[in-house]
Amino acid sequence: MGQRTVNLDDLSIFLARLTSLLLRSSGEGAYVIERAVSTSAQAFGCRVSLVLVPEAAVLIVTAADGSTRTVSAHGFPEIIRLDRVAALKLFLADVKAGNLALGEADRRLARIEAAPAPYPWWLKFLGVLLFSLGFAPLVQPTWYEITTTAVLGAVAAALVVAAIHVPRLSKILPLVVSTVVSVVTIELFTGDPAHGGPVLLMLPALFYFIPGDYLSASTTELAVGLVTTGAIRLVYATFLLVQLYLGVLLGILVTGTSPHTLFDTAASADLPRWAMFLGGIVFTAGTILAFAIPYRFFWILLVLVYVTFGVQSLFTKMILETGGTFVAAVVLGAAANLLDRIPAGPPRLILILPGFFTLTVGSLGMRGLTTLAGGYVIEGFQDLQKMVTIVTALSIGLVVGIALTHARATTGPIAPTPPITSEGV
Repeated sequence: MGQRTVNLDDLSIFLARLTSLLLRSSGEGAYVIERAVSTSAQAFGCRVSLVLVPEAAVLIVTAADGSTRTVSAHGFPEIIRLDRVAALKLFLADVKAGNLALGEADRRLARIEAAPAPYPWWLKFLGVLLFSLGFAPLVQPTWYEITTTAVLGAVAAALVVAAIHVPRLSKILPLVVSTVVSVVTIELFTGDPAHGGPVLLMLPALFYFIPGDYLSASTTELAVGLVTTGAIRLVYATFLLVQLYLGVLLGILVTGTSPHTLFDTAASADLPRWAMFLGGIVFTAGTILAFAIPYRFFWILLVLVYVTFGVQSLFTKMILETGGTFVAAVVLGAAANLLDRIPAGPPRLILILPGFFTLTVGSLGMRGLTTLAGGYVIEGFQDLQKMVTIVTALSIGLVVGIALTHARATTGPIAPTPPITSEGV
């Protein structure tokens, strides 16, 4: 890779824009940003140091002659536009290979930033609905759960689409959705205890908002030594869980229902095996549409969903749920890391996401909070303890899987190499 002489001011602006976009796409964790930005700076003959927090960064760019520039970048982390993550993988590979001049690279980055969402609003609506329906059999394998989720998922999807056009709504969307879903569930679907507890009926429709990805990313960042970024992301994930929890409680208050109804009672399974198998297809299709993933990645993601679920189910029977989750995470992390090396294939975050969701991490947190609110202290703390254990097992499993398959010749930022953070400054 040949180094090129560029204007340091122009390069600093370019790297700040790149960092901002990477921050907005950092659902896998902030540790991937340092390698991507450093590699890009090296491609243009410079070095860069970063001070990172989840939503901002300070870059110190140093040229070969020792001159420096300091710039800042901001970007709120999210995973709702993964088409940009896919485009960034190819873009970063071209920058690293020296195929782009700085001006051309800057224009191409601008096109990635300005690109419209790949799917119209009605497909976004369908995606959130299918995402919920595909997850429903994993909560309760009953026809009633699926029927209930069809209604509640449509309500949640409508609010998600509305928030696209009403930015203020997006700030409190988890609270609004959980309140509405709670009211509808209690008023329409909780007459017969044999159908399961209200929280189990609500969960599939709320799963899109449960911050399992943030919980896992924060734990991963803590595991690789990024204490500041991991702690901040953990606090934010907890804040999102509390919004969902408060929304469920508001629904209880509005309907005048006793909090004791929040205790989880599971219904007897009545779904055939073919419906469970079909759920994986529905779930993957929903993930594609809900998170703006290019549809050409559907089949590879579907295979990873089935592999992850199969490994978790097999090893859960052998070494219980925590062990099964850990082994499934190792397999998922290793498979995603290896498949990420395919130049035209999906990046690792997209490969991990659907399989990760099948491990149902964040739902345990809300179940624990709502069970506590219902007055069932022991059961609530058991759910919360289970959440912490499984989140840790999942995060460490992903790190182990990635480490076992790590290679220097990769198509993007792979290894969790810690950047310079505020702890080391």
